[in-house]
Amino acid sequence: MSKSTPQFLFDFGSPNAFLSHEAIPAIEARIGVKFAYLPVLLGGIFKATNNKSPVETLAGVKNKREFHAIETERFTKRFKVKPYVMNPYFPVNTLNLMRAAVAAQLEGVFEKYVDAAFHHMWVEPKKMDDPEVAAKALTESGLDAAKLFARAQEPEVKARLIANTEDAVKRGAFGSPTFFVGDEMFFGKEQLREVEEMYA
Repeated sequence: MSKSTPQFLFDFGSPNAFLSHEAIPAIEARIGVKFAYLPVLLGGIFKATNNKSPVETLAGVKNKREFHAIETERFTKRFKVKPYVMNPYFPVNTLNLMRAAVAAQLEGVFEKYVDAAFHHMWVEPKKMDDPEVAAKALTESGLDAAKLFARAQEPEVKARLIANTEDAVKRGAFGSPTFFVGDEMFFGKEQLREVEEMYA
């Protein structure tokens, strides 16, 4: 197939998006193509599609949560990534973090920001919807948090995140992580295998 760029639609609030982020570098090395990361607002996608987070959908369903844990363990073994540390403040409101991701794109520090934000959500988890906590964590990661959060309030930045999110829903997305190769959509971290096979 043609080497179109695989897209990764993500929100920092999703532990499965974090695991995908951890697995992607090795996939990129194998297929020789870089993923394009697209920040979206998971809450906005859920609202538009009447979806709920796995924490809600798994609640009270016999055996479903247990299988989800097995599936996650298989994924971490297959892709040789460390499991996430459950964020004790979950669910975290990621609106400002996702707006700041768009700001980081404009500031030319996107990759560094994405690594840092995922780290502070799922490696050394913190209450990242607390502005002071988030600013301190990102500053310690070598980012100009004050500048990014200031830019996050600009109308252009807010509009771009809304547009990304609305476009994702139009294309068929209903959660995160979602991947696109051209017009083909793949949902969930397990589908990264399918994405990689598209480049075989």
